[in-house]
Amino acid sequence: MTDVAVQTLPVRPEALADIPAIEALIMRAFGPGRFAKTAERLREGGTIAAGFIVRDEDGRLIGSVRLWAITVGDQPALFLGPIAVDADSRKGGLGAELVQACIDHAAQAGVGVLLVGDPPYFNRFGFVAAPDAALPGPVDQRRVLWRGPGAPSGPVEIA
Repeated sequence: MTDVAVQTLPVRPEALADIPAIEALIMRAFGPGRFAKTAERLREGGTIAAGFIVRDEDGRLIGSVRLWAITVGDQPALFLGPIAVDADSRKGGLGAELVQACIDHAAQAGVGVLLVGDPPYFNRFGFVAAPDAALPGPVDQRRVLWRGPGAPSGPVEIA
């Protein structure tokens, strides 16, 4: 698949029938080590608030991202992740399109988005450091990022 083709594929809401392919894509992208991460531990107890996928021209799932309802202190928010793109489809902007779908969804819901990720990648979408958001486990606080109103402060919990 070429990079140009990836950028023209529609981002769609996740459906129940997509779950097995999403889980397989996430496992290929992150491996079993993901289960030890604080972000994954947080998601384990939650419910998906929204999910978005991209399929290639042959119907193969090549991208996925999910949002989880959380609170940061008393502030309702969404937790982004995991975001996974098939290895053969990277570098074409697909990840950016999935992130933008999350930002658009959060804006419609009137809440901010928290994530643990690479600042140079996510800063371009308006994410900034969230030093006062306290995840329930070890995390590199420099990678805890926020996009939304105010500055989130307090414990991060599944809503």
